[in-house]
Amino acid sequence: MTILILGSGGREHTFAWKISQSPLCKNLYVAPGNSGTAKIATNVNIGVTDFQAIKTLVLEKEINMVVVGPEDPLVQGVHDFFLNDADLKHVSVIGPEKAAAELEGSKEFAKEFMYRHSIPTAAYQSFDASNVEEGYAFLETLNPPYVLKADGLAAGKGVLILNSLEEAKAELKSMLVDAKFGTASNKVVIEEFLDGIELSCFVLTDGKNYKILPTAKDYKRIGEGDTGLNTGGMGAVSPVPFATEAFLYKIEERVVKPTISGLQKDNLPYKGFVFIGLIKVGDDPKVIEYNVRMGDPETEVVLPRLKNDLVEIFQAIANQTLDKVAIEIDERAATTVMLVSGGYPEDYEKGKEISGVENITDSIAFHAGAKLENDKIVTSGGRVMAITSYGDTYKEAIKKSYQSIEKLHFDKMYYRKDIGFDL
Repeated sequence: MTILILGSGGREHTFAWKISQSPLCKNLYVAPGNSGTAKIATNVNIGVTDFQAIKTLVLEKEINMVVVGPEDPLVQGVHDFFLNDADLKHVSVIGPEKAAAELEGSKEFAKEFMYRHSIPTAAYQSFDASNVEEGYAFLETLNPPYVLKADGLAAGKGVLILNSLEEAKAELKSMLVDAKFGTASNKVVIEEFLDGIELSCFVLTDGKNYKILPTAKDYKRIGEGDTGLNTGGMGAVSPVPFATEAFLYKIEERVVKPTISGLQKDNLPYKGFVFIGLIKVGDDPKVIEYNVRMGDPETEVVLPRLKNDLVEIFQAIANQTLDKVAIEIDERAATTVMLVSGGYPEDYEKGKEISGVENITDSIAFHAGAKLENDKIVTSGGRVMAITSYGDTYKEAIKKSYQSIEKLHFDKMYYRKDIGFDL
C-alpha cells in the first residue's frame, strides 16, 4: 500500500516509524512532516487543511490510505471531503467524520454527549458574550479552583484553572468579550474542579467494534512539580502504575462502552482513535475531555508498546473487521521526555541547530518541532523532540531517557527532570 500521514509533530513521526515497519507499506508520505519523518518517508510540503492539495497528491501518488494525525483537518471535515469526492472515496481515511470530530471541536458538544449517555464527568454550564453576568453568578456557586474551557480548538492552551474568584471572573470576561483565544472562546464551558490524578485511555474503533490500547499519563505543565503554564505536553509514561485491573474494568464499563455505543446511537460516524482524558477521583474514573486523534506525547509511549502491525489494524478499521484483531502489547514500560525551546510555551526562538541525535542508542528520538536545513537538524517549534525509552519499570525507562538526553544539545534546550514524579 501507499500511505499518507497528515501532520508534522512527534505523533506523526511515531506513526511513520511504526507504519514503516509494516511489510504492507510500500510507499510512505508525510505532509508536511519533519526532520524525523524525512529519514523514513517522503515529506511533502502541504498544509494539513489544504484539502485540494492533498487530493492532488493522493491522485498523483496513488495513495490508498490517509492517516490523520492532528485534530484540525478532522474538525474541518477531511474524512467527509474524501467520502464526497468520486475520485477519492475509495481511499481509506483513519479518523472520524466531521460530525463525530465535534467531540473535540466543541467542549459543549462533548459535555452534552456525556450527559446524554450517562458518562461520568464534572458538572458544568456554558456561556457566551450575551450572558457573561450569568457566568459570574455560576462561578459564585462553585468552590475554587475554577475551571474555564474555551469551547473551540485552542491548540491545547484553552483551559484555565484559577484559584481566585475575581481572577476567574476577569478571565471569563477576557475569553468571551476580549476574545482571548479568538473564536475558540466565543463560548466558554465552566465546570466544577475534579480533584484527583489524571490519565489517558486510548481506544480504536471501526464504528462498530473497539479495541483498547495501553493507558498513558502525560505531564502538561512547563514547570517541575506540575507548575507554571500549560503546554502541549512535556512527557508521558505508559502503562499508568495506578491503573489497576479493577480500575481499568470500571473505565471500560462506565466510559468506553457507553462512548462507543453513544457514537452509534447518535449516528456519529467514527473510524479511528478515541482519546479519552480521564481523572481518577477516589476509585472512580470521570471524563475530562475527548480528543478525536492520538495524543502527543502519549503516542510516543503507546505505539512503541504495540506489537501488532499498525497497517493491519488500520485496514481492519477501514473494513470494519476490528473484532478479528487481537491486540498484542509489549509488557515493558515506555516513557518519553519532551525537549522544548527555551521560552516555550510563550515566545521562543527557532532555527537552533540540534546536535548529538546520532549518538542516541538506548532510546528512540521522535522529532517534533524540528526540520532539515542545509543537511542540519534545526528547531522549528516549541516542542522539539521526544526521547522515548523502554524499561522493566517506568523508573528504569525514564532513567534511560535522561541518560540519552545528556548526549543531545541545542541552544536554550529545556526539559522537565521530574517526569513520573507523582507515580
